[in-house]
Amino acid sequence: MIEYQAGDIIFIGATIIDGTGTQNRYKADVLVRDGLIQSIGTELEKPSQDGVRIVDCDNGRWVLSPGFIDMHAHSDLSLLHTPDHLAKITQGVTTEVIGQDGISYSPVNDETMARIRKQIAGWNGNPTDPPDFFDRWRSVEEYLDVLDASKIATNVAYLVPQGNLRMLVKGWDSSPATQAEIDAMKEILHMAFKQGAVGMSSGLTYVPGNFADFEELSQLCEIVKQYGGYYCPHTRSYGKGAMEAYAEMIELAKKTGVRLHLTHATLNFAENVGRADEFLEMVDKAISEGIQLSMDTYPYLPGSTTLAATLPSWVASADDKLAILSDPAQLEKIRHQALVQGTDGCHGCTLNWEIIEISGVQRPSLAEKYVGKMLGQIARELNQDPFLTFIQILKEDDFGTTIMQHAGHEGNVRKIMRHRTHTGGSDGILTSTKPHPRGWGTFPRYLGHYHRDLAQGKSRRIEGPQVSEGTGPVEFDDVEPETIFVGGLEEAVSHLTGRAAGVIGLRDRGLIKEGYRADLLLFDADAIRDAATFANPRQPATGIRAVLVNGQFAVDDGKPTGARAGRTIQLKRGNGNDFVVA
Repeated sequence: MIEYQAGDIIFIGATIIDGTGTQNRYKADVLVRDGLIQSIGTELEKPSQDGVRIVDCDNGRWVLSPGFIDMHAHSDLSLLHTPDHLAKITQGVTTEVIGQDGISYSPVNDETMARIRKQIAGWNGNPTDPPDFFDRWRSVEEYLDVLDASKIATNVAYLVPQGNLRMLVKGWDSSPATQAEIDAMKEILHMAFKQGAVGMSSGLTYVPGNFADFEELSQLCEIVKQYGGYYCPHTRSYGKGAMEAYAEMIELAKKTGVRLHLTHATLNFAENVGRADEFLEMVDKAISEGIQLSMDTYPYLPGSTTLAATLPSWVASADDKLAILSDPAQLEKIRHQALVQGTDGCHGCTLNWEIIEISGVQRPSLAEKYVGKMLGQIARELNQDPFLTFIQILKEDDFGTTIMQHAGHEGNVRKIMRHRTHTGGSDGILTSTKPHPRGWGTFPRYLGHYHRDLAQGKSRRIEGPQVSEGTGPVEFDDVEPETIFVGGLEEAVSHLTGRAAGVIGLRDRGLIKEGYRADLLLFDADAIRDAATFANPRQPATGIRAVLVNGQFAVDDGKPTGARAGRTIQLKRGNGNDFVVA
């Protein structure tokens, strides 16, 4: 007989989907105590004493699963400056991996922090309130301490940004690193792992990380392997040259033995229509050769980044970008690369003004003029050469403009998300004026649209009438029924929970299992749906009743509670020389 305690939480009669992907759903009661899953049973006794919370799951109507793990998050600053973090909490995310794409806010020194703040303001904003916002940390350890002290809403794991290592040693110099410079980067990387990082990211289309050659990356990945972490590269191209870019990363993993996680694994632009099978054959061959490989994706077609990132890297890395864009001779060189040759900043592709949508501006006065419009449309409204409109917006918004590029292909998206190594990552930019809806809708969209609705022959039109607060019409198109996850809801959930936990190396999260952390999600499998649209992207999901982070309700009865029970998840030395994520 269980002796209940004040503060206990009991889920009665829930349908359990445990996150393994191998265990069929079953009905059970679950006791949560002191932030842990204390007990799982078929008929736990109902307590009589006060102070015990009973959650009636209506004889299996409500599904209890692990909380979702966002393998590619851009919450590096929003966890601090927007601490309610509704974008993630309301879609059931309980753990995030930040430090993505090779550029983030630690490790840094004063000079690199100042430049990073400006370079990725379009990703994360550039808060100035309080004035000392960025003065509180420089090292990875200090940054993680600030997150913990600030009482964050979700659990967070941190990747060391490879671009930061290069900045600290070489600045934005494009020349190959000398062995002495690589050794200096390795020392910084050693320290970052000792301070709690779980892996390393790269942004190989972003300056200055893109200047690293294979040898430099190899030596850094050897350090990552030494600590049991994983390497998470944004590859050198997702457009022209995408297959070669993926092959380079696989060769890197083969040479070093590092665990490889291909983040936002996708194939975009006209060059890659229908090439998912070719990519997945490459992945399967690598796995058959013993390479430890996984990937994440987001369930949408457009990508999102900054407008400045599409510039050739020789411009993006320059200290005097404004002067370059004011020089007619330099402009003609940029024009040729942008429209004829293709730029490394745009994945080797030429810029298509009809697929580049302005989604955010740093200067609010520009919002009405630009946000929500394709760059080609803006040029027509201004009766201007689109290339000059592109340059004008960069200059007017101090290179802080955010964009969506409508360059994805549905067939590629569906095939890649089926893969046995696939996990979910939102890649959500949260601070933009009109952000990509993936920041609020990624995880419910996997379970609602891709798992449930497509199997029923329904495809939701997310640019139609809005779903607001769980009411209002939802428009669908009839399509041929298609089963995306052949293992059913159990498989779909495992992609977003247990499988992701395994990539990070979590030993006490991602599953519903006695003794595990109580990061839990309670949802209606028939009603869970993303409500965020391109027209109205900041909409919470529907069909989610409760979200627990470390045993505390972040969402209760469908409403955010304001609780912030998250913590940093750090790589720590265990017995002997083993490293564990704890």
